[in-house]
Amino acid sequence: METVVWSKPQEERPGTPLLVMMHGYGTDESRMVNLFDYLPAEFTCAALRAPMPIAEGYGWFLLDYFLTNDFADVITAANSVFSWIDSVRSLHTSVSLLGYSQGMAMASTLLRLRPRGFPAVVGLSGFVLDNDLLALSESFDERPPFFWGRDKADLVINGDATAYTEEWLNTHTRLTARTYPGMGHAMSKQEMVDVSAFLRHYVLG
Repeated sequence: METVVWSKPQEERPGTPLLVMMHGYGTDESRMVNLFDYLPAEFTCAALRAPMPIAEGYGWFLLDYFLTNDFADVITAANSVFSWIDSVRSLHTSVSLLGYSQGMAMASTLLRLRPRGFPAVVGLSGFVLDNDLLALSESFDERPPFFWGRDKADLVINGDATAYTEEWLNTHTRLTARTYPGMGHAMSKQEMVDVSAFLRHYVLG
């Protein structure tokens, strides 16, 4: 990844659990950096910038309103994140994922491709990709912990995508689902309290 913002200086990162954070479509890593102060201090957080320029920001792969996607673009983006994770993984006790909006699609895709690679995954106001090729690649020996936070009135994620996401998460993960009325397509302080409790429970024990 060309641009990564860290929550800790380099000398304080070794031996900590890593939380890889992925922003939404058409934004950038600053959206994730704003969450650093609301997440457990024991973690090193790394906010990644997506590789594809989109309008005034960046994206992980192209999307339209119906959230259709090209499998090759998705895999290219996933492999770029995997390469970066593999370059730093040895410094950390574990690697967990957090994605907002399209970043949740990325986080869940990484989990589908490496189902035993992450002790906890967080998805916020986002979706899981409805993709036949990804579904064929899935092989879960056990259900990994997954936190899904959203506002049921979020108009950005269409109903079909939400229904597929709910079905997939209930089938394949140990799901913690929370809703936040009035939040919209965003993130909230109360949500971060719940995310922090989830990460502490499943990663820090």
